[in-house]
Amino acid sequence: MDKGYKRPTALSRELRLNATPAERALWAQLSARKVSGVRFNRQFPIGPFICDFVSRSARLVIEVDGGQHAVDVEKDQARTAFLQSQGYRVIRFWNNDVLKRVEGVVSEIKLVLADMPSPSPSRKREGDW
Repeated sequence: MDKGYKRPTALSRELRLNATPAERALWAQLSARKVSGVRFNRQFPIGPFICDFVSRSARLVIEVDGGQHAVDVEKDQARTAFLQSQGYRVIRFWNNDVLKRVEGVVSEIKLVLADMPSPSPSRKREGDW
């Protein structure tokens, strides 16, 4: 099946290896299901975009933005619209917010996760338990 784009695996790997200090700081908080028991992937491709952090189960994308994003507002809006059309909620934090108040950023992420509907329950098992 042709998705109309090539999965940017090599670029994702390169971005993980060359993460910004803010991305490293937030990853240290998000990795290994440390936030609300939710699994996140970093530099994860969705469609033509590579997202900083993604929880596929919670359908949440977290973007950590540097100063260039203040200039490229239209690009970010188009990216967010695409991700939302794919069923994801997108939240953004500035690099300096992550670096200066990572605990506050993590608290905001927890609030967003708590406010999201839980995924569909698994089907009921047959037989008596």
